[in-house]
Amino acid sequence: MVPSNPVMFAISMFIQIFSLLIGGYYLFVSLFGWIPKKDKTQPLGSKKYSYALLVSAHNEEMVIAQLIESLKRQNYDKDCYDIFVIADNCTDNTANVAREAGAIVYERFNDTLKGKGFALEWMFDKLFKMEKQYDYIAIFDADNLVDPNFLTEMNIQANKGHKVVQGYIDSKNPFDSWITCAYSFSFWSISRVFQLARYNLGLSCQLSGTGFIINTETLKELGWGATCLTEDMEFTMKLALNHERVAWAHNAIVYDEKPLTLAQSWRQRVRWMQGHVDVASRFWTKLVKQAIKEKDPVCFDCSVYLIQPVRVIAMGFITFMAWAQTFYPDGNLGFVQMDYLFKNPIIWNAFVAIQFLYMPAVIAFERKQFNARMFIGYITYFVYSLTWVPITIQGFINKNKTEWSHTVHTRQISIDDFVSKQ
Repeated sequence: MVPSNPVMFAISMFIQIFSLLIGGYYLFVSLFGWIPKKDKTQPLGSKKYSYALLVSAHNEEMVIAQLIESLKRQNYDKDCYDIFVIADNCTDNTANVAREAGAIVYERFNDTLKGKGFALEWMFDKLFKMEKQYDYIAIFDADNLVDPNFLTEMNIQANKGHKVVQGYIDSKNPFDSWITCAYSFSFWSISRVFQLARYNLGLSCQLSGTGFIINTETLKELGWGATCLTEDMEFTMKLALNHERVAWAHNAIVYDEKPLTLAQSWRQRVRWMQGHVDVASRFWTKLVKQAIKEKDPVCFDCSVYLIQPVRVIAMGFITFMAWAQTFYPDGNLGFVQMDYLFKNPIIWNAFVAIQFLYMPAVIAFERKQFNARMFIGYITYFVYSLTWVPITIQGFINKNKTEWSHTVHTRQISIDDFVSKQ
């Protein structure tokens, strides 16, 4: 298409080049998730560190016992860890169920400071003041199940001197619905081409809200202070600005429950995006300044991650304009697609094909299979992906709202359902 409107041409090129650059950066980084790399970080010793396993739970009576059971079955010295549950503003039987399951329970009631970030900060203060002190604090969500080797794998990373380590977030219910399948595809891909890739490059991984450990002294020194809707992202950025990166433990697995319906997923992802935009508005400039001033690749990478919502909206705009032009009377709204720059449809089509095939390749490698059910799930994944555009816009609009959405649990799953399959 020949450009007919100089203004629209400039806008279209700017948006597409911006999206292409960010996409190209992500693609380049993702390659390091495929390249076998020997971890050069040598263990500093073979100490068995002590861990406080901490769960923040709000009305989780249906699933909390299964999580605690999986934590009690860790292949790790039982004298080296204790299980704590924060029954946060609960109106059900979560506290009693957790106690009966064997956890140390603290009940918290606060009508003003609501949310996981506030609950964690409240409990951290109590842990700091206890007579018994722990080397690390591990964070879990109440609907998780934890692999028996989680602490063993984390302890390997702790012995390498890592102060903050994120574990592998797997799916607890990958094929319960098309939405849980889409979530699972996303998390399986992220684990390899985002998290592992960054660990191999020496960048900082992103905390995922659950399945991670923090060195207690590091937490005392920096303070938590992460109380927004995405407290994990907020603390990741705080770590980067304080020259502390998040390491990765690919074999420390946590099974996380995914929402069953589009409505539940929509509410959850709007909350994520509200928090993302909020964190970006407060940290992006600081990260860019430190990246430039100190030539800090970790801060640069984190700053690129924080502008992802802008890219999502840009990609949505590109998709809409390409679609709209096909219905315009003369087929020309003045929006020029990127293939105009390539002058060669083969190059552009190859680029599109790579994007289409990349995720199935990652998933097949991660899961050691890509069957018919996965293929159908991948087709519906595109619908899930498209919903990110209005969700992101809604997140921008409502970034100052702080309402939490609670995932509804419909059944109980045991860690035996996963261990028996390994």
